[in-house]
Amino acid sequence: MHTMTSSNKAVVPSAREALNKFKMEAASEVGVNLKQGYNGDLTSREAGSVGGQMVKKMIQAYENGMQ
Repeated sequence: MHTMTSSNKAVVPSAREALNKFKMEAASEVGVNLKQGYNGDLTSREAGSVGGQMVKKMIQAYENGMQ
């Protein structure tokens, strides 16, 4: 089952909410202050830090599930 459309928006509202919560947690952990809504004023470094933290958390969750 695909939860994403070609416009890269979550089809299932609960999935969208979970992804947003995950993103906000990752941003908080790296000290980036995300706002609800538009965040286009972030620097490339800030946006990259959030994305990198999200990937790190996903890898840790996967590794923890493998044990």
